[in-house]
Amino acid sequence: MSKILVLFAHPKFERSRVNKLLVEKIRKRSSVTFHDLYERYPDFNIDVVFEKELLAKHDIIIWHHPFYWYSCPPLMKQWIDVVLEFKWAYGPEGNALKGKQALNVLTLGGSREVYCAEGRNHYTVNEFLRPFEQTARLCGMDYLPPFAILGTHRLSDNDLAKYAAQYDALITLLLQGVTPREVGKCDYFNDVEELKNLM
Repeated sequence: MSKILVLFAHPKFERSRVNKLLVEKIRKRSSVTFHDLYERYPDFNIDVVFEKELLAKHDIIIWHHPFYWYSCPPLMKQWIDVVLEFKWAYGPEGNALKGKQALNVLTLGGSREVYCAEGRNHYTVNEFLRPFEQTARLCGMDYLPPFAILGTHRLSDNDLAKYAAQYDALITLLLQGVTPREVGKCDYFNDVEELKNLM
């Protein structure tokens, strides 16, 4: 069975109602390693050797973070910069991550309507995530559509419970070996019919 590494980065986790519920739902599942980067590296001094060993033990990498200025929080960017080294993650002989899967799990304050060509942000979430997609591809990984919780400030408790259940179902699908072809060309992993059928 596959193993999932959830790389979690949220500098204000204690204030995040949405992320607390999402994390609570999946952090103790078998075959899932929950790795809180801000808890482990408050000084941003990342243990690269440890991180590489952790990556080697897992088949699926989830970048779980809030959407900060159309990207990720700074510690996650620091992690990408220092851990995914040339000749290890990419480049000549850089095949340590080849064949693994990667995706983003995101929380966003804005709604779907503001993340489109006609919306206030002018671009889709997927367009903003191109650097993550290209990073995964450069490292020989299969990049899957993001799982996104949009409009977080307006979610009811029932909405939140639904998203937490979907995140749990997403983990199940990934552990069962869902492929990029099965996911299709959906904008968000949330839209995959199989995920909905597990609710």
